[in-house]
Amino acid sequence: MSKRLTLALVALMVSLSLIMAACAPAPTEAPTEPPAPTAVPTEAPPTEAPTAAPPTPTPPPPPVCDLLASAPPVPAAGELGSADNPVVITFVPSGDTGKITKAGTAIADCLTTMTGLAYKMEVGTSFAASIEAMGAEKAQVSFLNTLSALLAASKYQVYPVLLAIRKYNTNDVDPDAALAGEPKPFYKGQFIANVDSGVTAFADLKGKSFCWVDPNSTSGYVMPRIILKANGIDPDVDFSSVTNAGSHDNVAIAVYNGDCDAGVTFVNVLTDSVANLAATYPDIAEKVKPFAVTDRIPNDGMQVIAGLDPAIRDAIVDGILFMTQDPGGKAVLKGLYNYDSLVAVEPNTYDEFLGVLTKAGIDPAELVK
Repeated sequence: MSKRLTLALVALMVSLSLIMAACAPAPTEAPTEPPAPTAVPTEAPPTEAPTAAPPTPTPPPPPVCDLLASAPPVPAAGELGSADNPVVITFVPSGDTGKITKAGTAIADCLTTMTGLAYKMEVGTSFAASIEAMGAEKAQVSFLNTLSALLAASKYQVYPVLLAIRKYNTNDVDPDAALAGEPKPFYKGQFIANVDSGVTAFADLKGKSFCWVDPNSTSGYVMPRIILKANGIDPDVDFSSVTNAGSHDNVAIAVYNGDCDAGVTFVNVLTDSVANLAATYPDIAEKVKPFAVTDRIPNDGMQVIAGLDPAIRDAIVDGILFMTQDPGGKAVLKGLYNYDSLVAVEPNTYDEFLGVLTKAGIDPAELVK
């Protein structure tokens, strides 16, 4: 092939390539994905205000226990009030014995500083044990409930020197409900029942189980028995079973748990701030309801044996009365038996109530076992 022909063929091939390239379709672009939709900004959840922690109760100040002007002479070794022969104070176990022990110890410690005498406190194993301790002069000072004070007076000449004052506690069936919160020298007992027991009146008690506090309890035994008989219920015959629970708290708990259909306590153990049963049984006031109350009962207080040296007696009375005026002392007494105050009384302070019992055929001396 000639050189001229070769060049012509090359030129022709180049021309055809250019023409084919010009006629070829344009390359398809890879489709682009549509932009992601713009998210609508979500509002941040509202910030909840932090829940405030319940305020921590301010603890009461310690009691002021300064030496009293009426403090008796320091006793010699072996004499009453000396370290080896302390004045013994007995307390009835009408509530939580741990709380009673704590408050009783604080009272004894304070009296030691105020009077210069040595003291020993003890909580009786029963109401009767505290009475008998006073009768045998194994204790010289007592904090007895009302009936126990009468029993001790009838058999052992123990006499009251201080009477408790409390803000009147009431319930929904008390005709004296208007007195709620007023300082009073009296209180009442109440009949309570488990709401599932079917007991809403005295007549419903027949055939039911029943809880007492203690045979020497005024509001938890003696007065309720009088009222039951007056309402056609024989407490020795008409119950299916009876239990002496030992304290007002225990009665309320037994009725709450259904161990007893009904029972008796002071008004109103279900809501009392010292018993504080709601801390352990939050719904106790819904599951247990009062359906009746007793007549008025004079409050309890402090008593002494007949042979106690008047100088020692007066110093102890002055010391307790001083505590009722001191914020720290008041807190100690409040923790004992829910005392708001105490006042000095005459030895015959329970005579009127004794007359009520006598009319009902009850001789306190006969109740001392």
